Amino acid sequence: AVKLYGSVRPNSSRPISVPWRPMYLSELTLLGFKSFVEKVSIQFRPGITAIVGPNGCGKSNLADAIRWVLGEQGVKLLRGDRMEDLIFAGNALRKPVGMAEVTLTIQNDSWTLPTPHTEITAGRRLYRSGESEYLLNNTPCRLWDITDLFLDTGLGAEPYALIEQGKIQSLIAARPADRRALLEEAAGIMKY
Repeated sequence: AVKLYGSVRPNSSRPISVPWRPMYLSELTLLGFKSFVEKVSIQFRPGITAIVGPNGCGKSNLADAIRWVLGEQGVKLLRGDRMEDLIFAGNALRKPVGMAEVTLTIQNDSWTLPTPHTEITAGRRLYRSGESEYLLNNTPCRLWDITDLFLDTGLGAEPYALIEQGKIQSLIAARPADRRALLEEAAGIMKY
């Protein structure tokens, strides 16, 4: 499983015995997102999960989906020109669909995220009309609610937990202020 780290145990007077405890990505569900026209659910179990396949099969679209559901607004970072490009556009065999939806489920058994829930589901929908919705545990919310929840976990606004192929060089060549933001996120002090 993908390990994401944090250090907060909310609503507890019990001391934290281990400062850095993992939370786990347990499921990613896509519907109408880029090349995933039909509903696809990927289960991530403890241990190592590898996603392999030939060029053009959608592996990079999975990383884009995670980034998008967590609130990414930069279409270029999602490898598109317009937000509508994220919705399956159709092909010779399939008609276009009217909506893209991605749901990310995270196990919060270690109480890393500041919520009383042991399982958190973040969702995002985009309609061809341009309307979009954000969801936390299937309840409508604002983008800020999702951003705030994942801040200081590695999945915040600049997610260091998601490093795609070719991004290492850009991290090395980053401006000092950008590197500092990355280090502050990793250290869990972005809110301060």
